[in-house]
Amino acid sequence: MKAIVMTATGSPDVLQVQDIPEPQIAKPTHIKVKLAAAGVNPVDTKIRRNGLFYDQPLPAVLGCDGAGTVVETGHAASRFKPGDKVWFCHGGLGREQGNYAEYNVLDGRWGALMPNSLSFAEAAALPLVLITAWGGLYDRGGLQEGQTVLIHAGAGGVGHVAIQLAKLKGARVITTVGNQEKADFVKALGADEVILYSRNDVVSSVLSLTGGKGADLVFDTVGSAVFKESISATAHFGRIITLLGLAELDLTEARMRNLLIGFELMLTPMLRDLDEARDKHVQILQQCALWIDKDLLKPHIGQRFSLQQAAAAHSLIEAGHTTGKLVLSIPEF
Repeated sequence: MKAIVMTATGSPDVLQVQDIPEPQIAKPTHIKVKLAAAGVNPVDTKIRRNGLFYDQPLPAVLGCDGAGTVVETGHAASRFKPGDKVWFCHGGLGREQGNYAEYNVLDGRWGALMPNSLSFAEAAALPLVLITAWGGLYDRGGLQEGQTVLIHAGAGGVGHVAIQLAKLKGARVITTVGNQEKADFVKALGADEVILYSRNDVVSSVLSLTGGKGADLVFDTVGSAVFKESISATAHFGRIITLLGLAELDLTEARMRNLLIGFELMLTPMLRDLDEARDKHVQILQQCALWIDKDLLKPHIGQRFSLQQAAAAHSLIEAGHTTGKLVLSIPEF
């Protein structure tokens, strides 16, 4: 089958189209999926630059997010049958094959039926960002109806679904973006207040919008500098959840505010083989599918690429400031 393989660590040029063996069902619980689309996430570019999560030899196929049609099942994979349309977040970290390919095989336990109203490309755009936003806002962040949440980079892959999930919870959403076009985009998603960080001081703006209190929850999708700045924009006894590792920071003000600080790394259940946590990921996809089919939650694809254009998609992500998600369409060869 055709696949995009990571041949070495380095620039996007290390991603090459190759013919590799088609994966086969090896366990009774496996399902084989003919992939129609694969999501492209920042973690893919980090693995390509820095190396696999596992001590495995290259080449490797990247891509955690996939959507396609079940073509074969093991005898114990009772949840699915050939012809079912599925979406999932599985593989692409260096141990199991990823989804930049024509086919993949995974345990049926980790797949879910696609929302009926989505195309394959739209479905492939969502699993990782939905699970991340859910974990950061609901599980780690404890977001409650009536609270105010500050979501950084609201027009991004995680940010644009985080806004929608926060509104579904009944929260007031303040978000940051870089330009007016993105401000219009996040407003259409339901954001209540938008701060253009290129024109306005974020902390002062948040304090002004909250009567000096600050946000009950801050969701940082950017990194250390934004996290540090956000401490003063968080209400006393509030929470900050970040997706990124933090450089050494002075947390004196965070301590004075009695803040809860949390991390959201949705890859942990895959990396640590935490099956119950992976079950929760599937439950998140199942619940989000219901919302999507009720038109309460919508993906935004910023740009679509062919499978052969994976390197271009990586370059665009690394250039920064993309809107929504990037997706690889996988045609028949």
